[in-house]
Amino acid sequence: MKFIVWLIRVLVFVLLLVLALANTQPATLNFLAGYAWSAPLILIGLAFFVVGLLAGLVSSMPAMLRLRMENGRLKRELRVARETPVVVEQPPMPPLI
Repeated sequence: MKFIVWLIRVLVFVLLLVLALANTQPATLNFLAGYAWSAPLILIGLAFFVVGLLAGLVSSMPAMLRLRMENGRLKRELRVARETPVVVEQPPMPPLI
């Protein structure tokens, strides 16, 4: 199974490498206010990939921090629950006649 996973990874890498080498022609990206950036197309694509990756990481930070705080709280509650002794209450004896 690991062989198949590595084979798929190598095939995807080779496919992306061929795609990168096929898209080396310059492209111009026009921004607002007349700014322009001229670079190879694959570099522009890579830049947008990195910006999207960073945006995704930043947007997931609040949820990740909230989950870490909840995990710490639950671990503290579990530690306290394990340290408190268990009191087993016996049911009352039935009345003797």
